Amino acid sequence: MGLATFKGGVHPYEGKELSASKPVQMLMPKGELVFPLSQHIGAPANPLVKKGDQVLAGQIIAEAGGFISANVICSVSGTVKAVEPRRVANGAMVNSIVVENDGEYRTIEGLGSDRDYTALSKEEIRQIVKDAGIVGLGGAGFPTHVKLTPKEDAKIDYVIVNGAECEPYLTSDYRLMLEEPEKLIGGLKVVLQLFENAKGVIGIEDNKPEAIAKLTELVKNEPKISVCPLKTKYPQGGERSLIYAVTGRKVNSSMLPADAGCIVDNVDTVISIYMAVCKTTPLMRKIITVTGDAVAEPQNFHVKLGTNYEEILEAAGGFKTEPEKIINGGPMMGQAMFDLHVPVMKNSSALTCMSKDEVAASAPTPCIRCGRCVSVCPSNIVPVLMMKAAERNDAESFEKLNGMECVECGSCAFICPAKRPLTQAFKEMRKVVAANRRKK
Repeated sequence: MGLATFKGGVHPYEGKELSASKPVQMLMPKGELVFPLSQHIGAPANPLVKKGDQVLAGQIIAEAGGFISANVICSVSGTVKAVEPRRVANGAMVNSIVVENDGEYRTIEGLGSDRDYTALSKEEIRQIVKDAGIVGLGGAGFPTHVKLTPKEDAKIDYVIVNGAECEPYLTSDYRLMLEEPEKLIGGLKVVLQLFENAKGVIGIEDNKPEAIAKLTELVKNEPKISVCPLKTKYPQGGERSLIYAVTGRKVNSSMLPADAGCIVDNVDTVISIYMAVCKTTPLMRKIITVTGDAVAEPQNFHVKLGTNYEEILEAAGGFKTEPEKIINGGPMMGQAMFDLHVPVMKNSSALTCMSKDEVAASAPTPCIRCGRCVSVCPSNIVPVLMMKAAERNDAESFEKLNGMECVECGSCAFICPAKRPLTQAFKEMRKVVAANRRKK
């Protein structure tokens, strides 16, 4: 039987060998920590502290500002220096809580105590996940308690753990599957407690044979949990691609995964659910890959949220050559950065530093209508026609061409021999269409 996969996709250079063999190292922050109030999809959190307040590790310092929002938890003990706008990785200025770290790491009472999840009600589990400030840690940042609260629990029949990690260069989820597999399985069991008709599936690309072997062995006596090896192909870890590969079900832009009977969570998110529910530990850390051919010692780090990116780069030995491009995330879905003086947030995943900027190296040339972009698109849409609409700023045509089904994976731009900035154009057009829909 062939490996589970989807139609389309590309095979970029993986680059994972730089950091895949490096166990996760704990990194303690030196300077002040910055906690942006928007590090999730939805409304910003509302600050609960002010300048001069003393705070503890594990303390909620900003609370969810609505149903789709998330708490912000302090990762150190110290003093609030300010509540003010600070720059984040995408270049925006975001209102943030700045904490002077006292280096003592004093915690709130009860942090880390064991808890039996089987004795908790569904409502209690969801409330714990909400209180812990957990969001999708694969990069999207959607509040997890909302995802775990579909209209009808009984209609969910798959809980899928996204262990694909298809983004080139990133190895943090791979290291977690090797180093903390029991926590991953524990977190999946907590989620399965919410959905009595669901079975758990851990999807892992076949370029991670050690992780597949380890987790398959650990779940062999778990009747409701299985491991699904996936074909190594980008974007195999995209939510829609993954659901199709594992279940054969199709999800479009007007649906949620729950409409197809699925809940999908990233490896680190599931481990964070385990930590919150079973170990009374909210989300205070992120596993970050620092990688790329410009980095002296590529590495995976356990980093406290709010830590400055400059400190993580320094811990990886700094630059061995001056990078032409620095990316927050990986080369396919990440965003270029112009400043490293920004904090690690819940939706941070990696720092990728490249000695050559492949994209800037070649100016785009006219489309030759080769059709490669159509053949690799996982959403089965027609990028070449969408680009024509985008160039005319024709939102109506873009929408008629199903442009809103684009998942912004970058496969079309990657494969385009004319090096046209397809993904960037589609991102902008999707914003325009969304804004027009809101006006209506």
